[in-house]
Amino acid sequence: MHISIFGVGLIGGSLALCFKGKPGITVTGYAHTQEYADQVTAKSVVDKVTLSVEEAAQDADVIFLCVPVGSLETYIKRLSELPLKPGCIITDVGSTKASIAECAAQLTLKDACFIGGHPMAGSERSGVGAASTVLFENAYYVLTPPDQVPQEKLDTLVELLAHTRAHIVKVEPRLHDEIVGAISHLPHVIAVALVNQISSYNEENPLYRTLAAGGFRDITRIASSDPVVWRDILLNNRNVMLPLLRDWNEGIQRFVDMLEDQDGPAIEEAFRRAGEFRSVLPERRKGMIVSRYDLYLDVPDHPGIIGRIATDLGTNRINLSNMQIIESREDVPGVMRLSFRNEMEQERAKELLISQGHSVYQ
Repeated sequence: MHISIFGVGLIGGSLALCFKGKPGITVTGYAHTQEYADQVTAKSVVDKVTLSVEEAAQDADVIFLCVPVGSLETYIKRLSELPLKPGCIITDVGSTKASIAECAAQLTLKDACFIGGHPMAGSERSGVGAASTVLFENAYYVLTPPDQVPQEKLDTLVELLAHTRAHIVKVEPRLHDEIVGAISHLPHVIAVALVNQISSYNEENPLYRTLAAGGFRDITRIASSDPVVWRDILLNNRNVMLPLLRDWNEGIQRFVDMLEDQDGPAIEEAFRRAGEFRSVLPERRKGMIVSRYDLYLDVPDHPGIIGRIATDLGTNRINLSNMQIIESREDVPGVMRLSFRNEMEQERAKELLISQGHSVYQ
C-alpha cells in the first residue's frame, strides 16, 4: 500500500510514523517548500518527500490531506484534476467536516472516493518535530463517510487507521461540526475573550498580569493556539458558532441576573449541575483540548534542590517533559511546575515526591 500525506506537520507526521515501516506500506510526504521538505527528511517520518503534488498523488492508494482547514478545498479540487490511481481513497484530518464533505460531493474524483476524517487529538507543540507514534492512541478518530462510499473502501481506511490505535467513530458531517463546535471551538473563543478582557484591565494596572498565575494560566492556555488556524476553523464553522455564542451569552446573562438578585440558591444549583455533569465525563480518553499532566510543589530555598528533584525522578525512570519555576500559584510563593507526558507518569511522580516529604498540588 502506498500512502501519501499532504502536510507533514504534527498530525500528518504522526500518521506517517504510525504507518511507516509496517509490512507492505510505503509513505510519501508532500511539502510545499524545500525548507520544510528538509525538516521532514531530517525527522525521518516518511520514506520519501516530494515538492510535486502530481508525484505525491500519482501512485497513492490512500491520500491524507493534513493541511489547514482553509486550504482543504483547494487541495481536493487540485486532486480532482489529476489521474489518480484507480480505487484511491482521499481523506482529511480537518476539525470541520461539513464544508469539505459538500465540496467533495460536488467534484468528480477520477477513480477515487472521499471519506472525511478528524483525529480528535493534538499537542501543545506543532510541526513535524512534535510528531509522535502515540499521539492518537486511546483518542477518538471520527470518520464521516458519505452514503455512497463503497463499504470495502471504508473498511480499508478503518483497517489502515488501526495502526494509530485510535477508536474509530462514524458521525454525520454536520453533527460532527455541531458537537466539536460546542466542546472545542466554543471553549477556545471563551478563553481568548477572557484573556483579552484581563489584558485590557492590565493596561490600567499591571498587577493583573502579575497575579494571573497558576489556575488562571492553566484554564486559559488554549488562548495561545495558532491564530491563523483558528481564524480558518471559526470562519468555516461560523453557522454552528453563532448560535453557540448566543447560547453562551444567555448563560452569562443568567449569572448577571443571579448576582443582581443576590440569588444564592440559584448560584449553588448552577455549580451543582456543572459539577454533576463534569464528574461523568471520561477522564482517560484523549480529546481535542490537550490534557495537562502537571504537578506543583513548594520549593524550599536550598542550594541544589531543583537538581535533586530532577535526578530523583530520572533515577526512578519517571519521564519529565518540562520543568518551570513560577513565582506564585494562588498566593503560594516558590512553586515548581513539573509536567509529564501522561497520567501514569504524573501519578508515579506524585507518589515519589510525597514519600520524600514534598508538598504536592494538582
